[in-house]
Amino acid sequence: MAHDERRLEVLRAIVQDYVSTNDPVGSKALADRHDLGVSPATIRNDMAVLEEQGYITQPHTSAGRVPTDKGYRLFVDRLSAVKPLSVAERRAIERFLDGAVDLHDVLGRTVRLLAQLTRQVAVVQYPTLSRSAVRHLEVVQVSAARLMLVLITDTGRVEQRVVDCPADIDAGAVAELRTLLNSAFTGVKLTEAGDKVPDLLETAPAHLRGLVATVSSTLLETLVEPSEDRLVIGGTANLARGNALDFQGTVSPLLEALEEQVVVLRLISEVDAGTVLVRIGEENAHEALTGASLVTVGYGSADRALGGLGIVGPTRMDYPTNMAAVRAVARYVGQILAES
Repeated sequence: MAHDERRLEVLRAIVQDYVSTNDPVGSKALADRHDLGVSPATIRNDMAVLEEQGYITQPHTSAGRVPTDKGYRLFVDRLSAVKPLSVAERRAIERFLDGAVDLHDVLGRTVRLLAQLTRQVAVVQYPTLSRSAVRHLEVVQVSAARLMLVLITDTGRVEQRVVDCPADIDAGAVAELRTLLNSAFTGVKLTEAGDKVPDLLETAPAHLRGLVATVSSTLLETLVEPSEDRLVIGGTANLARGNALDFQGTVSPLLEALEEQVVVLRLISEVDAGTVLVRIGEENAHEALTGASLVTVGYGSADRALGGLGIVGPTRMDYPTNMAAVRAVARYVGQILAES
């Protein structure tokens, strides 16, 4: 085994031991616990090189060493394989998510599940509307001169708005309007739908033009400015519980960043479907997250991510297990949304 390979083995052993025990790791413990096939003196030597290269460091009060952000990065980059979840775990995910009644429920269950599987804080982004298309526009007559417009996107989001009309409308006109709107907008991306509203005014049959004009501004609002993208967050108790000790200083800046959502949304929306991204410590530009790691992936169909999901926790985390959990949960969420 080449020196570099062996040092990587030593680094792996240090990461594994430190993650599971939370104690800085010494060369003697490594020699006892792992079959590294070399003498404690060689291990000490390897550790000195790893420390010199910035992969491990010595905390003030201890003789042992702990991984640095750079060390965790190398460990993650060189993971030969992310260990898959057990059949039992996969069944549990399926069962738990299958019970969901709608998108809101799917995402709520997703964060609870991720938080449980990883014992970290879980975050899921609502499907971004910029990536959504119109599945259906429903027009409901609420009273003689009031209509309700309901936009249903292909990602399962529902937006509704009420329109007050200047005069009573007959049911026939409502049905015609519904047909007209759906033939114009079904399947159209929300990003392009707004541009079609003016055309609709011109092409609508004369007797419907007044009605189309009345609903057009509400239609624009619904299509162009739907409620903002947001996050569902679960498991914040995991931060307060065991992991607080892992954050140098305090957990509160991280909790505040989660509350504000903007920072985390920005990070979590930079995902693509299928690729698990790991950002470690200082790689997170926002200072509240410099003591934290994010493991994120896009969920949706193979060719497009509808949104991101993942976990936030201390840099001292079980990366292989968490990466497997995030990937497996995203896959099931994608399947469920595709079937709905």
